[in-house]
Amino acid sequence: MERLLSPPRLMIVSDLDHTMVDHHDPENLSLLRFNSLWENAYRHDSLLVFSTGRSPTLYKELRKEKPLLTPDITIMSVGTEITYGNSMAPDHGWVETLNNKWDIGIVKEETSKFSELKLQAESEQRPHKVSFYVDKSKAQDVTKELSQRLEKRGLDVKIIYSGGMDLDILPQGAGKGQALAYLLKKLKTEGKLPVNTLACGDSGNDAELFSIPDVYGVMVSNAQEELLKWHAENAKDNPKVIHAKERCASGIIEAIGHFKLGPNLSPRDVSDFLECKADNVNPGHEVVKFFLFYERWRRGEVENCEAYTASLKASCHPGGVFVHPSGAEKPLRDTIDELSKYHGDKQGKKFRVWADQVLATDTNPGTWIVKLDKWEQIGDERLCCTTTVKFTAKEGEGLVWEHVQQTWSKDSMVKDDSAWII
Repeated sequence: MERLLSPPRLMIVSDLDHTMVDHHDPENLSLLRFNSLWENAYRHDSLLVFSTGRSPTLYKELRKEKPLLTPDITIMSVGTEITYGNSMAPDHGWVETLNNKWDIGIVKEETSKFSELKLQAESEQRPHKVSFYVDKSKAQDVTKELSQRLEKRGLDVKIIYSGGMDLDILPQGAGKGQALAYLLKKLKTEGKLPVNTLACGDSGNDAELFSIPDVYGVMVSNAQEELLKWHAENAKDNPKVIHAKERCASGIIEAIGHFKLGPNLSPRDVSDFLECKADNVNPGHEVVKFFLFYERWRRGEVENCEAYTASLKASCHPGGVFVHPSGAEKPLRDTIDELSKYHGDKQGKKFRVWADQVLATDTNPGTWIVKLDKWEQIGDERLCCTTTVKFTAKEGEGLVWEHVQQTWSKDSMVKDDSAWII
C-alpha cells in the first residue's frame, strides 16, 4: 500500500470461490475479463482485497489453479487473518484484537461433545478459527446449543454457517465484516480511506461485508440461498447493495458500472485493438492491450494481420531492443516480424495470457518504466516472467516502445524456453 500517495480511488473487497472465481467456467473468462480491466484502469491508484474463507494453504493452492491477480491485501480464514502484499506480511494488531475472550482449547473441548460436527482438514484449523462440516438439517440446533455452552465457559464467539455445510467458530470480533471495518479504520488513520469501496460475495459468510456503513455491495447472480435470504431480511431496501445479473467476476464488473465507480469496459471486450485508444497517456493500458493482442494472435483470433503488425512496428523505436528471458537480445521490430510465423499456432488449444501487478513510473518528462508479471497458460503448464518496458512519448505518435526485458519468475516451471516468444 506504500505505493499509494493518496486515498485509493476504489477498493474492491471480494470473496474468491464462486465470486471472483467461477468454478463452472473452465476457460476462466469472467476472471480474465476482470483481470484486464483492473490492470488497465485501476491497479495504479486503487486497492484489490481478497476476502476468503480459505486458509493460507488452500488460498495458495487456488492461486496455482486459477489466473488470480496478486491482491494488495488478503483477508483469509473467514476474516481471522489479514496479510499485506506479495510477502503476505501479517497484521499483528488484528491478531491482538482477536485474542480477547478467545481460548481455542475450550472451543475444541466443547465441540468434541457434538457427534454431528465433522472436523475439516488440519489446514483449515487456524489460531482463531475452528472449522467443521455439519448437515444442513442439524446446523441450527447445533449452533444454538454450542453457542450457549461456549458462553457459559466465558468465551465470546461467533458461529458462521455457510455453503450449506461449513460451520466456522471464530472470536466474536472476527469475521469478514469486522476485518473490513478494521481495515477501513486503519486506512482512515493513515489518511488513505478509499473514495469508494465495493464488497462482493455469494454466500452466508459474506453477509457481514454488506453491513459495513458507506460500502457498496454486489451479490453475484449465482449467490446462494442463505445470502439472498439474509438480503431479503436485512438489506432489501438498501440501494447500495444489488443482486447482479451476471455470474462471479462478470457480476463485479457489472456492479462497477451500476454504481458508477469508474471504467467498466474490460479490454477483453474490445474486438478491434486498432480502435482501442486510452483517453489519457496510459503506459499500463498499452501493455495490457499488447499482451491481449498476443494471446489472440496465437489463438488465431486476429484477422487483419498485416495492419496489426504494421501498427505494432510503427509503435516501436527503430533502435528498440527486446531481451528474451534466456538473455538473448534482438531488435524489437524483428521480434514483431517473427510473430507472423506463430499466428494461430495455439488455435483450439488451452492458451491464455494475462498481466499482473502492472505499475508505471514516470521517470522523466515523457518517459515511463512499466513493470509487471506476464503470465502464459499453455495447456496445464503456467509460465511467468517479470517484464520491464520503457516507453517514450513522441508528439503525434503516442507512446513508443523503446526497450523490453523479460526474466523468468521463480513461480515459473520452465521446460523449454525456446517456446517463449514475447
